[in-house]
Amino acid sequence: METAAILIYIHAGFGGLALIFGSLAIVFKKGSKKHRASGKYFFHSMIISAVIALLIACLPGHHSPFLFSIGLFSLYFLITGYSALRFKKKIDRVTIDIIGNISMLVIASCMVLLPLIIYGVVNIVLLVFGLLGILAALNTIRVLRKKEMLKERWLRMHLGNMMGGYIAAVSAFAVVNQILPGIYNWFVPGIIGGVYIYYWMRKIRLAKRT
Repeated sequence: METAAILIYIHAGFGGLALIFGSLAIVFKKGSKKHRASGKYFFHSMIISAVIALLIACLPGHHSPFLFSIGLFSLYFLITGYSALRFKKKIDRVTIDIIGNISMLVIASCMVLLPLIIYGVVNIVLLVFGLLGILAALNTIRVLRKKEMLKERWLRMHLGNMMGGYIAAVSAFAVVNQILPGIYNWFVPGIIGGVYIYYWMRKIRLAKRT
């Protein structure tokens, strides 16, 4: 079996595990031991799956700037979402996070602009994902620069970005298996996930007011 095929199986395997553990993390009560454990397994499974996706996208015969960009997009949300947990106890190493978000700004901008520059066309999937990445990175940088705001919003940062990573996993599964017609595989999981994120963001804001 060739290297690419082996990597694809490993990528799919860890992607499947990420879907299972991510779903469990959503179902279990937030902050519980089961939620934290399933969240950790989701994070590590997705990281491995995304890194392998980057490797596959660089292999001869499998070269895919599209897959590479989406892999980086997933890694950004996973890493920023998971690292936000440390701000619950201590605000430290914020400069590293800012640099990471600036890197995401560059990557997301390339996702939007390169198809237009190189091929003279707009790739709607990369455009939407790129714009979301730009908005997320700009908002995160704004929060990171203000310690008081970061103390207040670390939970929203964790929830929103980890869900972003989960949405990426669900979208990839839908695209590969063509669960829905065509381009809907990319956007329907995001819309449903966005509603879920909005629900929890609103719930957190209301809880802080009481």
